[in-house]
This record gives sequence, C-alpha cells and structure tokens, in this order.
Amino acid sequence: MIRLRAGSAYACIAEEGAEIVEWEVGGKSLLWRKDPAVWDETAPLLFPVVGWTNNHQVRVGAKSYPLGLHGFARHRTFQVAAQGEDCARLTLASDAETRSLYPFDFGLSVDVRLREAAISVELGIENRGSTPMPYACGLHPGFRWPFAGGTPEDYRLRFAEPESPWVPVIAPGGLIAPAKRRLPLTGRVLPLTGLLFQNDALCFLNAASKEIRFEAPDGSAIVVATENFPHFGIWCRPGHGYLCIEEWTGYSYPENFSGDLFAKPSMRVLAPAVSARHRASFIYEAARSLGRVAET
Repeated sequence: MIRLRAGSAYACIAEEGAEIVEWEVGGKSLLWRKDPAVWDETAPLLFPVVGWTNNHQVRVGAKSYPLGLHGFARHRTFQVAAQGEDCARLTLASDAETRSLYPFDFGLSVDVRLREAAISVELGIENRGSTPMPYACGLHPGFRWPFAGGTPEDYRLRFAEPESPWVPVIAPGGLIAPAKRRLPLTGRVLPLTGLLFQNDALCFLNAASKEIRFEAPDGSAIVVATENFPHFGIWCRPGHGYLCIEEWTGYSYPENFSGDLFAKPSMRVLAPAVSARHRASFIYEAARSLGRVAET
C-alpha cells in the first residue's frame, strides 16, 4: 500500500489496480470500504474499455479477444514509479498477458496528488506500438452514501450545467439500449433514491457538465470535477451505503453491436507514439463552507 498525507488529509493506494482504497479529510472517511458480499472494490481504474462488452468479447480485425467488464487494469499490479509525502505515480505497461486480451502495446500512468481537502487522479495513456490503438478509460470512485448523516434520500446531485433527464435504458448484459427512461431531474438537480438504480447505472453520455456536486443535508458536499472525461456514470447497489460517480471516456457496448473495436461508439484512437491525458479531482467541502478549501 502507498500512504499519502497532506495536513489532516490521508489517502491509501493499492498497487493492485492503482486503486485508491481510503480517502479521509479531518478524520472523516469519504470512500466506501469494499465488502465482498456487496461490491468488492472501492475506486477501480477502467482500461482499456469502459463498461460491458458483448458476450465478454471484443473483436479486432478477424480475431476475437476475451476482454470483459471495464478491462483488465484494475486486476493488474502497477509499478510505483515515484512517491512523495502527498503524491505518487504508478505505471503499467503491456506484456504478453495483456496482449492476449487486447493486442496493443501501451503505457498507462496514474498520478495521484493529495491536498488538504482534495485528491486528484490523472491518467496518461500512451500508444507504444506501430499501429493505431483504440482505447477507453475511466475512474469509478465509490463514495460513502450517506457521508454526513441523514438518510440516503436526503442527498442529491447538482450538475454544473442543465442536463437532459433522459438516459439510456440498460439492456441485459449491461449493454446500452436505444430506448431511454426519464429521471426526476429538474434543471441541474437530481434527488437521490435507491429506486433510481433498480435498472442499473444512470449514464449521462456527452454530458454538458464537467462537474457534479454530491450534496449532503448539512450543506457539505463532495465535488467531482473532470478534464477530458465526456461521460458520467452514476451507480450503486441500493441500500448498501455507497454511490459511485464515475468518469468515462467511453461506455458499454450498444445493444446488438458486435463490430470491430475501432468501430465501437465512444472509443478513442491514438496514433503510434501519441499519448493522451485525462484528469478528475474529488474535493470535499465542509458544511457551511464559503468556498472550496483547497486548490485542485
């Protein structure tokens, strides 16, 4: 485990999956602690696909590969490339095992930086091969719900911009259906209830917002701010004490899509020797705060 400190803030990162497994501010624990009986993860890293694949397979050219939900990075051991008191860099590179699942040479870096009341994660994706490389990546933090007293129904999400209340229906197998369902979203505010998640995740694809506030009844909030993540997924298993606010570059396979990975909607393609970066910050705002108490 890698342990970071910044003032009264504390974080712990597992080398397996480069997963942030603890984040505390002033002694307040803000992340879900994994429970194998419910969900055996806390904040997994998603790469080289996001979401569900069709029958746990992807196709590249004439060949199929056994690549399933959210890819393989969350199950791999990362190398610690650098570590300071409040920051760390972890890296993962392609090898024979990854190429049997995803036939591309890549480099993946994860830079985590802790501040007094914020933690940021930046993903670096590099194409180290000689051909174009399709990829998707994402972050999947599970926050405590509730994290500041009250009941889960006392909490709400506030988007930075007005969003459409219509989100895709999730088809069997976790795939994206063409049909949509309406959420009780008014303008920028979505009241939270467990009933919202009975049909799986809420997928805000090509969202107008780059920031979501997860607001508690006492006025405190966890703010999720993103750079170069166009999609959000909101997910939980109702009644178990957590809410995931996920940041994605891609999303699950559309229903009935079984084409080449290059043709799958939402995949990005890197040319050889080209890299890309994606960043998210999680900021804790205490009750009755006059503003953010940390730079991100």
